[in-house]
Order: sequence, then C-alpha cells, then structure tokens
Amino acid sequence: MDCLTETGAKDFDGIICIGGEDWWYHNRGHFDFQIMRRLAQRMPVLFVNSLGVRMPSVAEPSQFASRITRKLKSLLRGLERVENQFYVFSPASVPGPLGQKLSSFALGPQIKRAARRAGITRPVLWMHCPAGASLVSELSPVAVVMQRTDRFEAFPEGDPVVLGDQVATIKTAADLVVYCASHLMGEETGTVKRQLLVTHGVDLDSFAAAGQAKNAIPADMANIPSPRAGFIGGIDAHTFDPELFLTAVRQLPHVSFVMIGGCSLPENWCPYPNIHFLGRKPYDTVASYMAAMDVLLMPWNKSDWIQACNPIKLKEYLAVGRPVVTTDFPALAAWRDLVHVADDGVSFANAIRAALAVGPANAEVMKRLESETWDAKADLIADAIGDLGVTYRPAGR
Repeated sequence: MDCLTETGAKDFDGIICIGGEDWWYHNRGHFDFQIMRRLAQRMPVLFVNSLGVRMPSVAEPSQFASRITRKLKSLLRGLERVENQFYVFSPASVPGPLGQKLSSFALGPQIKRAARRAGITRPVLWMHCPAGASLVSELSPVAVVMQRTDRFEAFPEGDPVVLGDQVATIKTAADLVVYCASHLMGEETGTVKRQLLVTHGVDLDSFAAAGQAKNAIPADMANIPSPRAGFIGGIDAHTFDPELFLTAVRQLPHVSFVMIGGCSLPENWCPYPNIHFLGRKPYDTVASYMAAMDVLLMPWNKSDWIQACNPIKLKEYLAVGRPVVTTDFPALAAWRDLVHVADDGVSFANAIRAALAVGPANAEVMKRLESETWDAKADLIADAIGDLGVTYRPAGR
C-alpha cells in the first residue's frame, strides 16, 4: 500500500536502480553510476548490476570465458555497501530470453531482500537495463524513472524484437523518462508520460587537474613516443569504426596511437606497430591517461547506437584540455565548435595533424564545462523526481 504524506504526495525511502553495467567491471564514468553515487549522498540507493541482454556465445571462446568469469566474480560479491548510502548488488540471473524465463521468478525476491538490507522498502525504481522490464510490476515502486541514454534495441548482440518489447514495457510504465540526446527525446515526444533532457556530466575538477599536472605520465606510457593520439573506451563493433581508424593510422606512421580499454573486435584486427593496446584501467586513473595524450580520439561508426548516444568521454576529453578529433554524431551539435570533425579515414588523419598543431584547449572550453558537472546533473534529476509528486522520507519516519 502506498504511504501518503499530509500533502498527498507519496513517500519513498530510497532508489532501486536496475543498472546497465556492472559496478565491479565496467568504467565507472557511466551515467547511472555517476548519478546514483550522488543521489546516495542524500538517500539509500541500491544499484543492481546489469542483468545482461544476451548469453555470451561459445563461438567466441575467449570472450565467453571472460564474461562468464567476471559474472561469477560479481555474483560472489552479493550485496556490498560501497560508499555513503550507495549499495551494489549482483543478483543470480541468466542473460538472454531463455535465461530470463528460467530465472525471472527468483529475481524480484532477491532484489527485495537486498533493498530491505539497504533500508529501502518503498522505492523509486530507476530502470536502465531493459532485461529488468518484469521488475516494474514485481517491485511495487512508488514511481518509475526510465534512463533512456542508450537505444538498447539497437544493441547488435541482443535480440531487437525482445529488447524492443522490453523497452516498450518500461516506457509505458515510466512516470519520467530521462534522455541524454535531444533528438532521441524528440523522436519519443508524446509516447511517454514525462520527459527530461539531462546530457552527460563530467567530474570537472578531477579531469581538469589531471590535464594541468606536470610530468604525470603513467608508467606503462613512459616509453611510448610522442606525439600520442589516444582513445579511451570500449573498442566494440557497435560503436568503433575500425576501417576509418586503420586508414588514419596508415596515414600517420610517426604518431603513436594508444588504446585504453577493452576490445571485443576479432583478434589481430589491428596489425600496425605504432598502435599500443594498454587494456582496461581503473576509472580513477583514466584522467591521467587522457592527460598523457597530445590529441584524443572518438572514431565512431554510424550505427543506430551512436546516433542515439551522448558520449561521456567527450566532456572528459575537453576537461583534460587536449584537442579532440571525432566523427560526427547528432549529440555533438552543442560542442562542434570545440572539436575537429572528420567522417572518413583520410580526413580523420588530417584532423589529427591539425589538432596536434593547435595544442591544448583554451580557457573558453573550461568555462563552457562549468555548468556540466555530475553534481549539477544529479540536482536536475532529484528535482524532477520530486516533481512526480513523491517525497523522500527515510525508513522508520
């Protein structure tokens, strides 16, 4: 039964977030991580690690083993309090449509138990991962917020029909849908109850400080010669354009290309000696790697996923103060004057040359970023949740 205040607003005592990533594995710069950590300074937040949208394929042995191993490690951690009132929970679940049918009956009770341990019995439910669509009815939330920062139904490793149905279910139930890309929000105007545009934020102080630090090059980059052109993020088929990137690499043999992040492309896709793969790095070291570059890259493809996205790394790149070279995408519109844009391999290489000649960003870039902090974004979302007619009241009060 809903608990009503004297003014008629519904009480809630915390947030359950069905996340799109795994806290223990993925880059912690993601939207839901950043927002939930900040809301957890005000109220309990249970972050439920990604339920997964597909079963890893045994046809890709190394990726299959890696994903299963990391899922098991995450599962073994159960519920942990990370900081403030921010709790992370890894439920037992099986990805993919068949797996969800087999495990969905136990998912809701697991999350409810974890939420009670975190002090949450009347939640606002924040939905990011569409695989949790059934939880909208199972968890009896006071209100439902949908994070629509990715076009999940365009995820190439998932079933577009299943994902589309799950997304539609959540959109129908959502009291508020949060977008980070204005054109995607525009496409869906009139199809959801209430919309809010919140573009990705940035931890401005941390990234700016890294960019201004002197001689703070990470140890595994010390022997990589300058000039260095860096990409930080997942090297994945649904976002990264390998053909464009390799064309640019061939044009610039004197440039060291440094790749920070995991790679799901086929092995040996990139044979050139001036490319250095350094793997995944903890989020709190990412800024120092960005700052060690002379130019930062976003060689995106033209997938539906990219067309609907608002990359977090754009503002992080700019905050570090290094010139940025990127392919074009709709959400770049407000920042296009601050970056170098190119849409084929040869022009991308030419843009890298131009960016290297320009050097670090000027004070105008930092000024533009001052209102783009994650703290400011969290304030917008907290206000929007309050506008739904719900009021935070801690458990027991």
